[in-house]
Amino acid sequence: MKITDLLTVGRIVCAGETASKKRCLEWLGELIAQDQPDLTAREVFDTLVGRERLGSTGLGHGVALPHGRLGRLEGAIGAFVTLREGIDFDAIDHQPVDLIFALLVPDHFTDEHLKILAYLAEMFSDEAFCDQMRSAESKEGLFDRLSRWKPSTAS
Repeated sequence: MKITDLLTVGRIVCAGETASKKRCLEWLGELIAQDQPDLTAREVFDTLVGRERLGSTGLGHGVALPHGRLGRLEGAIGAFVTLREGIDFDAIDHQPVDLIFALLVPDHFTDEHLKILAYLAEMFSDEAFCDQMRSAESKEGLFDRLSRWKPSTAS
């Protein structure tokens, strides 16, 4: 899998500012919908919030992976935001979140959905990688770092 299949530079924000989880999810909805003529920011937001109601997608260590399913999608799509200051995301470690990757998949992407989430979870469990993401100075720099990350080959 290549992260560039999910993401464009236009769906990345570097060192953004938001005050709450709700506003962050609204923002992610806007980012995803902006170049998807068949989606509205509201339906993306509603999908992400619906999943959050089942349990927080805050993984800990400042990372959250909000995700959901939308039947009309043809493929998986994502957006990524880094924040200047972390926000409360109800993460499992109760720490503020400042790296947020949102993912939407079509309803029929059952196995693919799990594979993509596992890939993202591995990516964002790499502490050195997360430090690089936090120190990036542009969305182009973030996109480049995201596109160059490779899973560990250790067994």
